[in-house]
Amino acid sequence: MTRLGICLSVLLMITAAASGQTPQPFPRPSAGPPPQATAPAPEAPPSQAPPAQAPPPEGPPTAQSALAPTDTGIPTEATLGFPIYPTAKFITSYDAGRAQRYYVFGTTAPYTNLISYYQTLLDERGDQIFDEPPTYMFEVGRFRNETMAFPPGVTIKDWTWNSQGYPNPTPGAEPARFPSIIMIVPAPPPLPEE
Repeated sequence: MTRLGICLSVLLMITAAASGQTPQPFPRPSAGPPPQATAPAPEAPPSQAPPAQAPPPEGPPTAQSALAPTDTGIPTEATLGFPIYPTAKFITSYDAGRAQRYYVFGTTAPYTNLISYYQTLLDERGDQIFDEPPTYMFEVGRFRNETMAFPPGVTIKDWTWNSQGYPNPTPGAEPARFPSIIMIVPAPPPLPEE
């Protein structure tokens, strides 16, 4: 009987350790170790006026402007070339390969609200690419296999499916977990002409 008890105890400890793992962002580059997440830069107090900037050019942003660095380190709609949900908080960005990055935002907005928001602003229907966990993708722009790792676009994932939500990487920050995650992949910069 004690052998059975010891086996059950070991099995319970293994199960507890496996279920306590932190969910990882999606998708992951296939080559190399995953990059370390960094804490987002603190937001400027509302009393400070933002630095004067030139107005954005008319029409869609170019790929070059999509990867231009920002003063705060937090990407903006102008630098990404895509709208950012109003209550979304920047979590981190990852190297996607081939001069592309993907930018991860967390939000407390429901998954279905995010889909409606991006369908309206992007004027795209998009596609539900996974039912479990619910994941919706808007591909905006043409994918070029020779120069891109991911198609430019917006992906939304419901982290409440079989989970308590995506953990906020900032200790003590609210919310402690994000029910929904938004991943934005801008187009890479254009290749230099030869």
